[in-house]
Formats: sequence, C-alpha cells, structure tokens
Amino acid sequence: MPGFLCPHNSMAELKGKEDCKQAEGKIPKKNQKAFGADLKNYLKLMVPHIKSGIKTSNDTLSAEDVIQWSQSLEKLLASQSGQGVFREFLKSEFSEENIEFWLACEDYKKTKSDHLHGKAERIYQEFVQSDATKQINIDHQMREATAKRAQAPTHTSFDEAQRTVYILMERDSYPRFLKSKTYLNLLKHLQTSTSK
Repeated sequence: MPGFLCPHNSMAELKGKEDCKQAEGKIPKKNQKAFGADLKNYLKLMVPHIKSGIKTSNDTLSAEDVIQWSQSLEKLLASQSGQGVFREFLKSEFSEENIEFWLACEDYKKTKSDHLHGKAERIYQEFVQSDATKQINIDHQMREATAKRAQAPTHTSFDEAQRTVYILMERDSYPRFLKSKTYLNLLKHLQTSTSK
C-alpha cells in the first residue's frame, strides 16, 4: 500500500523510491544536522524575521522575552509572538482548537453588546457544540451550561469554558511546549544571535 504510507497524490510525484522507503522507516532517518537545518527553516517561516528579530509592537523579540514565556502560560499568552509560536506547537499536536478558542473568548469579551449574539453563536458553533469542527475538550455538563449562556449572551458567557481550556493547556500542552524543540531551538537561536 504505497499510497497509504506515502502521502503523495501519485507515485510520479516521488523523487525516487528512497522517499517511500524513508517514510516506511526502511532507510536511516536524516542526520541531526539536516534535522536542525529543517527546523531552522521551519522557524524562519513560522516566526517572520527571526534573524533580525521579531517585531512585537515597537520592540524585537529577545532571548529574555522567550525566557519569560517559561515563567507562566499567562506570560506566554500575553505576547503576540508567544501566541504565534505556541499556536504552531499546538498545531503540531493537533490541539490548536484550545488556543483558538481561548483567543476567540478574549476577543469576545471586548465585543460591543450589540454584536455579542452573533459572536456567541459563531463561537458556540465552531468550538462548543457536540459536532463542532474545532470542538474543545469540556465535559457534557459544561457544554450544556455554555450552550444555555450562549443563547442569552453576556460578556461572561464563555468564561467557565475558557477557564477550563486554559487549565487544560497550562497542565498539559504548556509543559510539553517548554520542553519542545520548537521552543528550545528558538531560545537557543536568539541567545546565539545576542552573543554575536
């Protein structure tokens, strides 16, 4: 089943049989230098202008900023760049719905009262309802309570669900993020750039 193991549309797209063999694990994986180069290129695409510093309002991202992300999830999410890097990490774990829901709730809290109903409906359909495309991990009781609050929306309609998702990220994804190659290599790169 080469189509199953190799995610290519046709065998003609393969550069050679080596690609498929590598995907099947029959030849050695790339060496660490190649992996490092791939990761560096990924970070350059993921976080714009990594060599010259990342623009965050009027400042550039520094190693000290990235170190602060390790102090708390709150500090990580307070940074635009931190949100972006963390979102990419969550995408790699197939759990980006958590940060997307959290950010949608933050935006929702700033919404004018006359627009609450439309936003509440969109958030409910996208993240909360049982067949939502980006369903968040909350229990049935909270899902029901959130649905009721979304029908008569206030600025606090999603607070309980948002708090639950925040705790889930804080206890589960955030510690893994801090140990991830994404975070550690970004930090190392910025520390190396600073010391030059």
